[in-house]
Amino acid sequence: MKAVRYLLIAVIALILLAVVAVAVAMAVINPNDYKPQIEQAVEKQTNLDLVLEGDIGWSFIPLGLELNNVQANLEGNRFVALEQMVAQLDFWSLISMSPQVDTFVLSGLEANLEVNEKGEGNWTRIMPEPAEGDAGGEQETAQAEQEQQAEPAGEETGGEPLNFNVDNVEISNAQVHYTDKSTGQAVTLENFNVNASQITLGSEFPLDISFRVETAKPQFEVDGSISARLAANEALNDFAVSGLKAVFDMNGEPFGGKSVTAELTGSANANLENETATLSEFTASVANLSMTTDLDVKGFGDKPSLSGSINVQEFSLKDLLNELGQPAVPTSDPDVLDALAFSTSIGGEPGKIGLSDLTLKLDDTTFTGAGSYNLANSGLVFNLQGDKLNADRYLPPKSEDDTKAGESASGSQEQTASTKTAQSTPESDLLPLETLRTLLLDIDFGLAELVVSNLTINEVKASTTAKDGLIRVDEFSGKLYDGRFGANVTLDARSDNPKWKIGSDVTNVQTLPLLTDLAEVDMLSGGANLKVNVTTSGNRVSVLREKADGQISFNLAEGQFRKMNLTRMACQGIAIANQESLSTSDWGATTPFNDMRGTLDIKGNTVTNTDLVAALAGMKLEGVGTIDLKQTTLDYEAGLRIVGEIHRDEACRVTEYVENVVIPVECRGNFSEDPAGLCSFDGSRFRDTLKTIASNAAKAKAEEEVDRAREKAEKKINEKLEEELGDKLKGLFK
Repeated sequence: MKAVRYLLIAVIALILLAVVAVAVAMAVINPNDYKPQIEQAVEKQTNLDLVLEGDIGWSFIPLGLELNNVQANLEGNRFVALEQMVAQLDFWSLISMSPQVDTFVLSGLEANLEVNEKGEGNWTRIMPEPAEGDAGGEQETAQAEQEQQAEPAGEETGGEPLNFNVDNVEISNAQVHYTDKSTGQAVTLENFNVNASQITLGSEFPLDISFRVETAKPQFEVDGSISARLAANEALNDFAVSGLKAVFDMNGEPFGGKSVTAELTGSANANLENETATLSEFTASVANLSMTTDLDVKGFGDKPSLSGSINVQEFSLKDLLNELGQPAVPTSDPDVLDALAFSTSIGGEPGKIGLSDLTLKLDDTTFTGAGSYNLANSGLVFNLQGDKLNADRYLPPKSEDDTKAGESASGSQEQTASTKTAQSTPESDLLPLETLRTLLLDIDFGLAELVVSNLTINEVKASTTAKDGLIRVDEFSGKLYDGRFGANVTLDARSDNPKWKIGSDVTNVQTLPLLTDLAEVDMLSGGANLKVNVTTSGNRVSVLREKADGQISFNLAEGQFRKMNLTRMACQGIAIANQESLSTSDWGATTPFNDMRGTLDIKGNTVTNTDLVAALAGMKLEGVGTIDLKQTTLDYEAGLRIVGEIHRDEACRVTEYVENVVIPVECRGNFSEDPAGLCSFDGSRFRDTLKTIASNAAKAKAEEEVDRAREKAEKKINEKLEEELGDKLKGLFK
């Protein structure tokens, strides 16, 4: 036991001697005497020119080092400068084998980082290039470092929990300047300050940070401040942030020169060993937009499990854009985009982000639904149902020029010029095919009422799926003007020449209110029934039109042609044939018909109809013609076949000469400019009709003469028979 005691006394004595030796050395040795040697050593080992202008000091209790006014130049330019650095260790904590930093102060740090026109950073030139003979030595050194860092498998890498204590950390007035001459970008971090005290693992400690950042491209400034209480355990695998409050005041070009404030508040913690993380009452806000979330995460791998909620409080998008210095969204209704909100619960099985109880408010429209996102394959499943949405309120307003263009001939010329300009603009692809091939979607969407292009559609349903570049709209249906419509679309984007298939079925949709609301055209009424089957290919509008191939069959029951009186057109022709003039002046402005039907054959930009048939009063409408979709022109010839009495006007009486002849009507012109003035009586084709009438008259006259000759011959034969028979009969009675 005495030996042990003597050994302890010896150890303590050695420590005391070491302490005395250090104290004597600090008292006797002046480190400023060694400035030249220190500067030369740095210059020898690096390309830096070290200048120690201020004093170097050290202290014994606490054990510390102080540097003042240090500067390092690189290639004649200041690279790093430091006004003061103080590092102090609690001496007695070293004796107790539990080192504790008493104070760390860094003041006036300045660093200048620069990238030249070739993209090379000046920091890469700090160390001199190795001589050719030193290459092998460097490789051996690197290999030795790798072997030293590598540890045998199965050997424990952990150790005792880290005992880390810092009484005070202070960084003040630090700044970093970054300049990139190859791009013209410049970034400055200045007024960077950090204050933390009583930093001890296993306990909370306060942290305050403030800074200012400025960029040149774009011109942008941020003044930030962050305060929070931090905590970390001794194993450094459990971290917590509480009482977070971060404020960022921003201004510059991205905000149109306006000042914008963003804030973050809340608490968070993460456990690396258990792979869990939590956000509690975490709020992020910018201008008038505020989002709050509570979120729990379990598992940091490929299949994390999430639970919590997100709530975006109601805000005005118009006010938000204004406060962010952004241009307003032009809308037809100035009162929209004034009340937006979003909320949802987050959950789902591991590897999926599930949204439930989702509510999205857009002004007076509310959507509800649910969805999920698969982290492994980016699959998106969504079901969103809404009440009423007037999409026209969100469209850009019509300009005065557009209105005038639709009301005047000069406007038509402007529209034509605009069309030519648009046609001369290089055409771009419609769809990003590479992106479409990555989509994995299953989306259902519904609206109780949708107003779009001034059309009112009820019970809208849409169902879309996408996988490996094959996109299907399996259903797009709704109620439309006392009828129904349904459509389906298939887009095969698996090749660079995507293929389209479009089908539609329309039942009893009333055309008069539809065309009136859609295009302010009230020329046709009746219940429309359509069947559409069209295929095409391509990824540009012009190509899609050129490759279009298909058929549209239509039937319009119990309808009217409005703003055109086909009876009047027919009577004009009949009156000419009768060589008389019409006395009726009040013809009306409509033409009723029953069951107008036909087929439109689509071949590229050309739509052809050869079988138009409609039953009118005393007439049968027949038609044939083409529509050029590219030029928006119509070239159509219709005929009114006279099959019975069509009007009370005497000049329009149907004689045997005009019965079953065709009164021609032509419809020609640009249907995008003057649809009401397209159709008129076809005088040139009426010449053929007159020939038919004359031929009918000649035939009738010839038949009349034949009948008269036959009657005359029959009369003579009868008289002769009577005479001969009479004489014979008289002889019988003598």
